[in-house]
Amino acid sequence: MAEAVAELLERAARREVPLEELRALRLAVQAVPPAALRARLTDQHLAALFALLSVNDREQVSACVSILERLLQALDPVYVIQNLREELQKGLFHPDDSVKILTISQVGRIVENSGAVTEILSSPELLRQMINCIGGEKIAVAKEAIRSLSRIAQTRDGLEALFVSSLLSDLKNVMATSDVVRYRVYELIVEISSVSADSLNYCANSGLISELIGELTGDDVLVRATCIEMVTSLAHTPQGRQYLAQQGIIDKISNIILGAESDPFSGFYLPGFVKFFGNLAVVDSPQQICERYPVFLEKVFEMAESHDPTMIGVAVDTLGVLGSNVEGKQVLQKTRNRFQNLLNKIGHQAKNAPTELRLRCLDAISSLLYLPPEQQTEDLLRMTESWFTSLSSQPLELFRSISTQPFPDLHCGALRVFTAIANQPWAQKLMLDSPGFVEYIVDRSVEPDKASKDAKYELVKALVNSKTIAEIFGNQYYLRLRAYLHEGPYYVKAVSTTAVEGAE
Repeated sequence: MAEAVAELLERAARREVPLEELRALRLAVQAVPPAALRARLTDQHLAALFALLSVNDREQVSACVSILERLLQALDPVYVIQNLREELQKGLFHPDDSVKILTISQVGRIVENSGAVTEILSSPELLRQMINCIGGEKIAVAKEAIRSLSRIAQTRDGLEALFVSSLLSDLKNVMATSDVVRYRVYELIVEISSVSADSLNYCANSGLISELIGELTGDDVLVRATCIEMVTSLAHTPQGRQYLAQQGIIDKISNIILGAESDPFSGFYLPGFVKFFGNLAVVDSPQQICERYPVFLEKVFEMAESHDPTMIGVAVDTLGVLGSNVEGKQVLQKTRNRFQNLLNKIGHQAKNAPTELRLRCLDAISSLLYLPPEQQTEDLLRMTESWFTSLSSQPLELFRSISTQPFPDLHCGALRVFTAIANQPWAQKLMLDSPGFVEYIVDRSVEPDKASKDAKYELVKALVNSKTIAEIFGNQYYLRLRAYLHEGPYYVKAVSTTAVEGAE
């Protein structure tokens, strides 16, 4: 096989390869190990294949891209940049997007190699064209460029090249292409800023983070909605949160939420602003965030109590995130009756709302009710039990009825609620006291698809792994659950048949 590849490569170097043979070469190179490819490849082979990209034949270009993708992966990145710099440069200007993506991904591979990255950094024209690719029409090209440029910025030299040279002007120039391209550059800046405090300083000193923040707090409601997602990503890192706090941005976002009452267009950006605080509370401290910015929790409750399905969905998601840890649960518990009443509404929505909102309610309920074994104090167990009973007059039957519906997503969502409470003694007693419930758990015939079988298995596993299950369920049921766990999620009981003499 390696000899056949070598022969085809020789013919390609002489430009004598018809399309049929290029197709054969594409298949052949996939079958040859990288080491064997390296041994047969020469500069002439690669130059010829790159030259074959210059024809106006999409099928030929596609075949050459596939071949080059395989061959270049077999080569050392230092070799690629030292010997094929000109070809890579031309590739970035190629009219076919697949060639651009091939070239950009190679640059991304090169910059991950400590020996090769300096070669890229000494090629400003190559980097300039990479930046211009962010402004390309095809999102796939732009995404690949963003990915490779963010890799370049992983080193101090890369940060210097992008932000302390003429390339910064190129970044700013490409931003002027359109709103969409401007947001792509912001996406790149946020990605780079998330790497380290040093990276964030370079981005901040470039002025580009300030521009993003300026748009976030500006008057255009649609721009706000787009920018808040990027600022939320920035807040996922400690240095990002510190920067936003120091610049007074978190206070500004809080004030915008406060002023949303009088803004008829607040529906465009309010969901994103509320999600921002929800994420902030989880990565920081739910109690501190809710105490410092009381408008956040108030707005979440208002949205959940509204009649707007979009707002209810965002509020339910946020409550699920906020209540995913014990500190967040305790913050919600402090609101007393208001949250208990809200749980009743969420239980009602889980049963009666459109499917998408029902699923979001089920996921939030699972998150709110789950308690890790090491945090199951008497007070917290009393709290989750009271929350569960607030969802409906017969909450166990509510979720059981959802779990028997012929919609896999809802079925699995209800099973996840049972799994969330499965390790809590009060829930185990409820399950045992509910007629036919344990039989339903060990009945494999009610799970029609893989996702349902997996969800049921997780429920059984959560029960078996609980320290109180044997005592509460009793030996008979406990052994049946253990047998289910041992047999795995997809076990099918063998059915024996007896042959009867004389039967047809």
